[in-house]
Amino acid sequence: MAVRRSPSSTWTESRGNGRGYVPVATALSESSSIHSDALYQLTRDVSRVGLEPFTESILEVDAEKEEAWNEEAQSLLKRHSMQTDDKIPVVSCSSSPQDNGEGLHFADGRRKVDYVLVFHQRRHASVRSPASTSVSHDRLSIVSNGNFPPSGGSDGKGGGSSGVLPGGEAVSIGEVFMELDSGGGNDAAEPADHEMRLIRQEFEANLLEAGLEIERDRELKAHSLSFTRLHAPWPVLCREAEFLKIKVPTKTSYEIKEESAFSSSVWRKLKQPFQPKVPTQDHGPTKFLTHCFSRDKLHLYNITSKDTFFDNATRGRIVYEILRRTVCARTCQTIGITTLIAKGVYDAAFPLHDGDYNATGHPEERNDRQVLHEEWARYSAFYKYQPIDLVRKYFGEKIGLYFAWLGVYTQLLVPASIVGIIVFGYGVATVDTNIPSLEMCDERLNFTMCPLCDGACDFWRLSTACGTARASHLFDNPATVFFAIFMSLWAVLFLEHWKRRQISLSFSWDLTGIEDDEEHPRPKYETILLQKRQRKQKKKKKKKKNQPVKQEDGTVTGKDRWRRNLLLAMAAGTPVAIEKLTWKDRLPGYCINVSSILFMFGLTFSAVFGVIIYRITVSALMAMSPDPETKSNVRVTVTATAVIINLVVILILDEIYGAVAVWLTELEIPKTETNFEERLILKAFLLKFMNAYAPIFYVAFFKGRFAGRPGSYVYVFNDYRMEECAPGGCLIELCIQLSIIMLGKQLIQNNIFEIGIPKLKKLVRTLKDKGGAEKEEEEERPPQQWNLDYALAPFEGLTPEYMEMIIQFGFVSLFVASFPLAPLFALLNNVIEIRLDAKKFVTELRRPVAVRAKDIGIWYNILSGMGKFSVIINAFVISFTSDFIPRLVYQYMYSQSGTMHGFIDHTLSYFNVSNFKPGTAPQNSHHGDVTVCRYKDYREPPWSPDAYHFSKQYWCVLAARLAFVILFQNLVMFLSLVVAWVIPDIPKTIVEQLKREKKLLVDLFLREEKDKFQLIQSLFAKDASVPQGGHVIPLPGRYSTLPQCATQAPVGDDGGGPRARCRAASFNLYTRKFPTSPRNENSRHTAV
Repeated sequence: MAVRRSPSSTWTESRGNGRGYVPVATALSESSSIHSDALYQLTRDVSRVGLEPFTESILEVDAEKEEAWNEEAQSLLKRHSMQTDDKIPVVSCSSSPQDNGEGLHFADGRRKVDYVLVFHQRRHASVRSPASTSVSHDRLSIVSNGNFPPSGGSDGKGGGSSGVLPGGEAVSIGEVFMELDSGGGNDAAEPADHEMRLIRQEFEANLLEAGLEIERDRELKAHSLSFTRLHAPWPVLCREAEFLKIKVPTKTSYEIKEESAFSSSVWRKLKQPFQPKVPTQDHGPTKFLTHCFSRDKLHLYNITSKDTFFDNATRGRIVYEILRRTVCARTCQTIGITTLIAKGVYDAAFPLHDGDYNATGHPEERNDRQVLHEEWARYSAFYKYQPIDLVRKYFGEKIGLYFAWLGVYTQLLVPASIVGIIVFGYGVATVDTNIPSLEMCDERLNFTMCPLCDGACDFWRLSTACGTARASHLFDNPATVFFAIFMSLWAVLFLEHWKRRQISLSFSWDLTGIEDDEEHPRPKYETILLQKRQRKQKKKKKKKKNQPVKQEDGTVTGKDRWRRNLLLAMAAGTPVAIEKLTWKDRLPGYCINVSSILFMFGLTFSAVFGVIIYRITVSALMAMSPDPETKSNVRVTVTATAVIINLVVILILDEIYGAVAVWLTELEIPKTETNFEERLILKAFLLKFMNAYAPIFYVAFFKGRFAGRPGSYVYVFNDYRMEECAPGGCLIELCIQLSIIMLGKQLIQNNIFEIGIPKLKKLVRTLKDKGGAEKEEEEERPPQQWNLDYALAPFEGLTPEYMEMIIQFGFVSLFVASFPLAPLFALLNNVIEIRLDAKKFVTELRRPVAVRAKDIGIWYNILSGMGKFSVIINAFVISFTSDFIPRLVYQYMYSQSGTMHGFIDHTLSYFNVSNFKPGTAPQNSHHGDVTVCRYKDYREPPWSPDAYHFSKQYWCVLAARLAFVILFQNLVMFLSLVVAWVIPDIPKTIVEQLKREKKLLVDLFLREEKDKFQLIQSLFAKDASVPQGGHVIPLPGRYSTLPQCATQAPVGDDGGGPRARCRAASFNLYTRKFPTSPRNENSRHTAV
């Protein structure tokens, strides 16, 4: 790197004037990549790279170090001034890119913008005024965007391609200027802004050294957004692709065998109307062999164009990997972009979308984003399959797997919905012939029931609950048991089918055999670790202050010590002391986590208990109403309003718990993003699961179990009697609770919130931008793609998307015995959800970095656990919540005719009204003189010696219920294991194709080695025709496979005699396809 003085000023003059411009040059590769060790070392030296972490604030500068730093910077500039004469072009781009770039390229219109860094530019006074004289901190400003021809500036249109220094000196194309200026003087910026500016300059200098090319527009406003565009040239892409082991297609392809020509053609024709019109989605039955990229085997890959060989998602991922591991030591951290964004040095960093999503022009000219918008992100495309391969290509494997999983889940909801509709239809068809419902509705039976509350409530007739009994039969019928077993097996089938689908996608997306990417520590972790180091260093300094300092001959002190530490740290590259956080550092966070989760559990239970109190009080008030219609609809009204209150509480607590889960996870200080995500998922799932299902669990398993009996009720706060189940059972109330909460969450939280809140935020941003635009000048250039993408919402991960689907899966599987229509409503929601999420990803979110993933991670374990848990829950719902077991026991043990006649009378016990406690009997009864009332329970009658104790029927029913739970659980578990055993995890076709690909790859590389061997052999054969006096020295290639053992000629031989040749290994030892070529006995080669 050559550092030469500006022709209009000297080093001393530039420091006296407050600003000097030193053109710096470095070598460029053929593809305009930047490789300059000198420039990197210069920026590292100036930026104090490798120093031990500061014990003081980074904004406080020690006077001794400041003086030493200034002298060191001057000496480094002189030292690096005589290395190379090549130039890096200066770009001060104020004009928009060329039209063919569509805002996706640099100003030359050829190099793609692979990544964008955004920060708020605060231009200080010295930029606007070159007369600044105060000097406090020298800073290094490097701007480069490769090498491209300058546009004409004579006509005034190309002014953006060349710059003018503040002071009148023109900037020639081919030079990069290191701007050494002062941060003080007329600069009104805060010290923190100056420090961040230095950090950015050091970071971008390190990006230059890594090979990236940088371009930034010249912003004329004092406070505005600045967009730093990054481009990865071909050598950098090749280097990083090899480092990341990215699989790329080779020139070799093979045809995928189809199972049956007739069946496949028929199935293809049937699916044709549902296929999206994606021209680049499939390549027919042909598949190209893929192999991890290697720069040594470029001739094997199908490289038609260097610009398009790596797609935009892969290019963005490669640049992100460079950004993620680039060191910026001024922050005393080890990671680049994630730490800098967390510290506020940059506002955002993201890859660009592929232009506008609104399709214009010919359909074949659409980019990937427009294709996705037309064929995937529209509600009118709800009946089509998802273009999963294109989704993966555009957004990466992790997002592609989410939508593939959501598609499989939605597809398998179709048979579950059909069976649920059949079960519900069976209940509708048999409601008029159901004997227990007919007996409850028969007024001639005259069942007089005990009061629902104390004192104010009167006796009532069982026939008034006829509607509840008939509605209960729609969901509580013999087909419900079959449906519960079916859904338990369906959950296992869904997981097995997804496992196969996931492996198929891994094969088609070339994810087999990939290793997990190395993860860097999170910014929060490094900040806490830095604070720990600083505390230790402060303790060491205090100890050193208390000890006497001895000066001896040869001791390095002062500025020389600082310089030595700087150079030693630069040579090491990383801090010498490698520390980590221990359990002692995390102990306070763990304690807060446990106490907070217990508190939130208590908050959830308190909300459920509050709704119970509401039910009890409102039921008592409505029972005292003189209106007979109000009295007859007490249970339905109270249940519906209580569920709505539950829904509102659940929605509010869901938002609170989501924020609290993030806060609690931060307190644990996870080291990597994967650890953070897994812990966050577990906490959020635990809290939201408890919040959503606590009211349902109460109704299913606790309501009416501890209410007591007439004359001995259980009271809450000594005044409120515990509520009981309806005469038809608690299953109908469970059905109402489940349906309202499920539909309410899907309608309000999943759809309205996802649609309304983003649009509201976008409206607010639009109004702010509109207000700011009115104050700006009208000569502003049109917004580029990076401006449009920055206005979009940032991508915050897939956890919310997975979470809402997992909670829905719980509604579908856990309590499906009480609501057979749950799969149908889930299916309808998911059809909309897929298009809603697609629209959000394509039009409303910034493009996320393409992340590789082999599976859906911890979500599969959660699904598997919920599938097993659903077996137990459904067994208890059928046996304890519904009347299925009592009906079986009565029909086969107590019914005289073997039918259900008399079942209602069998389930009702007797109570003598004279045994009411004082003040609890009805005060004004409209039913005349009632001596005995009935209540639902299995207890001895008042005339029995063991009056009001549990009867033998109770114990028989309880034993049958427990036996059913054990039988149901073991039967379903056994069938689940059978299903999992019958369905292999890896499809047979995938196994065969994997073996075939492995064989083809081996043959390909062996063929390559054979071709090289034959080429070298032919070269040696040509050597035999060279005259005896000539000596030909073959150039050994890097791929040479010949043994390095040439036999020397006998002593005294002039070279004319025959010489023995080294024999190469036969390729028959490795493969049968490539026999060795016939040996030429006359061939000779010149000994070297």
